[in-house]
Amino acid sequence: MIENSYAIEPIGVIRSELTSLEAAPLQGDEGAPEAWLELTPLVAHGLVGITAGDELIVLTWLHRARRGVLQVHPRGRLDAPLTGVFATRSPDRPNPVGLHRVSVLEVAGHRLRVAPIEAIDGTPVVDIKPVLARSDDR
Repeated sequence: MIENSYAIEPIGVIRSELTSLEAAPLQGDEGAPEAWLELTPLVAHGLVGITAGDELIVLTWLHRARRGVLQVHPRGRLDAPLTGVFATRSPDRPNPVGLHRVSVLEVAGHRLRVAPIEAIDGTPVVDIKPVLARSDDR
């Protein structure tokens, strides 16, 4: 790997009823529940402009991922050929950044209730971005 090092500071954490990787769906649209994004008070002002009904991309750090994995059987199917992690949505990868498209259900102070999200309880949140329409210039 390249010898540069970068630090990513979490801005919050996921609070979810999902507490184990085994119980979590592979993707949000496969039955994932709603959850709270609990942000640190230091970044709360960054939520100004977000309202219920907005669609967001939530970036997480999949802290329980195996970072040395470079090939997987897609979706855990052993009958599928080994495939490079960069051609899959596997959480196991060198930099386990999770990408979750969610809808905002509620904004409460420095917390957002969102759905669906397949991240387990305690997953660090590293960034939030709006889903943009083609003509949106935010």
